[in-house]
Amino acid sequence: MDAAVRLGRALMPLLRRVGTIAVALWGASVLVFVVLNVLPGSPAQVILGTQATPQAVRQLTIQLGLNKPLLRQYLDWVGGLLHGSLGVSYISHLSIGAQIAQALSVTGPLVLFALIIGLVIGLPLGFLGALRNGRVSGSLIGSLSQIGMAVPTVVAGLLLVIILTVKLHVFPTSGFPGWSDPLQALRALVLPAFSLGLVEGAILSRYVRASVLEQLRSDYLRTARSKGLRVGQALRRHGIRNAAIPLVTVVGLELASLIVGAIVVENVFALPGLGLLLLDSVNNRDLITVQDIAMLVASAVLVINLVVDLSYRLLDPRLKGLS
Repeated sequence: MDAAVRLGRALMPLLRRVGTIAVALWGASVLVFVVLNVLPGSPAQVILGTQATPQAVRQLTIQLGLNKPLLRQYLDWVGGLLHGSLGVSYISHLSIGAQIAQALSVTGPLVLFALIIGLVIGLPLGFLGALRNGRVSGSLIGSLSQIGMAVPTVVAGLLLVIILTVKLHVFPTSGFPGWSDPLQALRALVLPAFSLGLVEGAILSRYVRASVLEQLRSDYLRTARSKGLRVGQALRRHGIRNAAIPLVTVVGLELASLIVGAIVVENVFALPGLGLLLLDSVNNRDLITVQDIAMLVASAVLVINLVVDLSYRLLDPRLKGLS
């Protein structure tokens, strides 16, 4: 009995967060559906073209189920999502789930690649900037990170294209050959991933520097150093875990922004990922596909936030007793 009570108490914070995510997803679904369906223009008219007769437009509207009341359309859409059915595209008449899965085979590796690049750049530069604080090298690192934060992702991508593609002919300009040739596929993702990762790395380095500096100025780290430990030793033994708590939050936020940023970068580099699928769907008024992609992105962001919240308990044992 005691074990069951302890298990229930341990699971209660997780259940609360899952409940919060469910409510947030419901709110997101209502917002996405209402915003997209109040926009002017008929999907049937877009599909048939401007020369279509009113009878043909009306017939296609009925065929797509767009003549139903909005509440019925919303319930049908949400019911399909709950049963794992994303519906069928108005334009291609293909399964939206299959199209999104194919797009994720590009967007997923791109986001992961960009996150790795951002961590490889941001963590060492941030630690070095904190340890070199007040010196010329530390000021130089801070200046570089400020420049990196000021450069938009799209501009960074264009600069990389000009330097590495147009001038040096190292990487392809755009397109994606598919995963049948993994080497060429990875090569096609290098420039888009660096476009995302460089900016995210610059942002991350600022947060790492601030967090490590805070630990270096703390009383317990001064005590550790007074006992004979070097700065690096004191940080490894006492400071890294405390410094990691705010950094986990930042990495979670950066990962969420990478997902959104990837949608923009994919259109710059003509990658057949979620971004290109979303843009084509918006242009063609393929509303159900747009709704599904928006819900997928919202779900991903909420799950990332949940993982970040749960990771706090691993990093700070003091939080394990809190609900």
